[in-house]
Amino acid sequence: MSRVRVAVQIAQERAGYEGIRRAASEADRLGADAIFNWDHFFPLGKDRDGKHFEAWTMLGAWAESTSRAEIGTMVSSVAYRNPDLLADMARTVDHISGGRLILGLGAGFRAWEAEQYGYEFGSPAQRVEQLGNALQRIERRFAALNPPPTREIPVLVAADGPKALRLVARHADIWHTFAKGEALGEKVRQLEGYCRDLGRDPGEIERSAFVEGDPWVVGPALRKHGVGLFTVITYGPEHSLDELRRWLAWRDEQAG
Repeated sequence: MSRVRVAVQIAQERAGYEGIRRAASEADRLGADAIFNWDHFFPLGKDRDGKHFEAWTMLGAWAESTSRAEIGTMVSSVAYRNPDLLADMARTVDHISGGRLILGLGAGFRAWEAEQYGYEFGSPAQRVEQLGNALQRIERRFAALNPPPTREIPVLVAADGPKALRLVARHADIWHTFAKGEALGEKVRQLEGYCRDLGRDPGEIERSAFVEGDPWVVGPALRKHGVGLFTVITYGPEHSLDELRRWLAWRDEQAG
């Protein structure tokens, strides 16, 4: 059975940066295993006019203001940045943070947002193809950078469709899924099959999911499917960490 880790996603919407920084520092102090933001340009939901900040410049700041937790995006759309540049950005944050970056990647899903910033937003099949191309380019760029990353930067891929799961099997260190219940079990079986086709041990890929609710109920149900990374989400402007505290208590109980 995989280890249990607990993370928090600090959604950088509807809040000033001082509050976001305070939440990240407190999550680090509490013992979160990872602290994520998200890669959006506007708040989610119907109200698109609220405060919002960009993800990667924020990660550079978190690399200095936190000291122990891994940090990353959950997740960066590969359509929003040249993949070679994104690899360089990731390598730089990796060095600033002392080797604590997780590179979270996805195909993107918010057409309106992409169009507002002038990015093309293709069909689902085109976006998955773009994700596959980006993963290959990022791997090549990591190998060419001077200095290289401080470690093999863990690559997290958010995916649930068959073609995207094949990319997870080939490239990812962490698989983030949105599936629940029986659907999650089916996705796990698909991923394990794709890993077998490639001759890869599926146990090498950490499984990740967003969570809410009672960890003593929700956690064991996800553990049955091998989930090891549990991420709670906190929203502005308050960015309460009460749910994170509950999940950390559950994590520590599992370790005991």
